Amino acid sequence: MAEARLRRKDGGLSMVKRGVTKPGKNRKRRFNAPNHVRRKFLSAPLSPSLKIEYGARSMPIRRDDTVTITKGDRKLTEGKVIRVDSERSKIYIEGVTRNRMDGSMVQIPIRPENVMITRLELGDDKRRAILARRGFEAKRRSA
Repeated sequence: MAEARLRRKDGGLSMVKRGVTKPGKNRKRRFNAPNHVRRKFLSAPLSPSLKIEYGARSMPIRRDDTVTITKGDRKLTEGKVIRVDSERSKIYIEGVTRNRMDGSMVQIPIRPENVMITRLELGDDKRRAILARRGFEAKRRSA
């Protein structure tokens, strides 16, 4: 993190942490990030009904979530996530395919920022705990 020195009212110096501002450094950190950090980059916004229900704005995408594509020529296509590729930062959605010249069908990789989660897969206790920590209950407890 970049740090800046600021002069306090009492004459002393204080250090203030600031984020990286250079685009090249931001890209370097994103592409060289470890897997546990990269997973957070694969987040997508929740649908308005899920935002109201859980009180969270976005969640990392997982397999078996149902998503709607919000941008591109496949806009408004809804399907289940069948694969999450954290190395390439892409997701693959059931039914979003194209034909190759040889006639075979291939999945189209989609960027996670171009989708909206419409149904969460809550089979995992950890995911429920994340929603409890981020949602309305946590905000009520802290207030």
